[in-house]
Amino acid sequence: MNNFSIEGQVAIVTGGGGVLGGSISQSLLEAGAKVVILGRNEERLMKKVAELEHLGDIVAYPCDVIDEERLHEVRQLILDQFGKIDILLNVAGGNIPGATLTEDQTIFDMKIEDYKKVTDVNLHGTVLPSLIFGEVMAKAGRGNIINISSMATYSAITRVMGYSIAKTGINIFTQWMAMEMALKFGEKVRVNAIAPGFFIGDQNRAVLINPDGSYTERSKKVLARTPMKRFGDIKELNGIVQFLCSDAASFITGTIIPVDGGFSSFSGV
Repeated sequence: MNNFSIEGQVAIVTGGGGVLGGSISQSLLEAGAKVVILGRNEERLMKKVAELEHLGDIVAYPCDVIDEERLHEVRQLILDQFGKIDILLNVAGGNIPGATLTEDQTIFDMKIEDYKKVTDVNLHGTVLPSLIFGEVMAKAGRGNIINISSMATYSAITRVMGYSIAKTGINIFTQWMAMEMALKFGEKVRVNAIAPGFFIGDQNRAVLINPDGSYTERSKKVLARTPMKRFGDIKELNGIVQFLCSDAASFITGTIIPVDGGFSSFSGV
């Protein structure tokens, strides 16, 4: 028996049409899982399905992760099609320009409306799917939830207050949900989080890469605090995801695991 296998498991990936969600979805398919991707942009979801369907069973449902009614509808659709839910990856989230301070702004220039949007989609967009899809796992007595934390929860990182607050909330929610699941529903229902280090993606490219392709000053500061001296490749998150979803991680719950090239452990000296 292969304890690392997740073959045949049904996995939901929120934000599955995005770069990170798409990469995780592909790795799960390649490992033999059946994948359901959720997201607000139906066109992007369908494009991702067309890109990955040759690898295995993948379906998509348009769904806003803070829309409770729609989440319940999608839960029933998934159960009607697959009969179970084994894995939930809460990948939906990110930042928006109005909630990111510029170099010459202070905390008092934060656009409160955008701050609320960021905390809503990142924090509540993790809590609500966890409660709604996690209930199926609880009743079955088996399942795995994986949340996405951030380096912004270890110490203050300039300019991203709302995102940092939301991701820090995800950390304690991960621990709290893990405790509840294990105490009330058994040891086979586990909840963990991964904390990615610095990866260059669509949302942060402008603050890390100059128009001419060179690194910004912010990038140089990040790399100075990263012992591996490079940014991560998005695919380097897939291994820890599959491990946490498998029986090889059967005694791991309530953890926040950094995947960061050493950033979180390095004092800078």
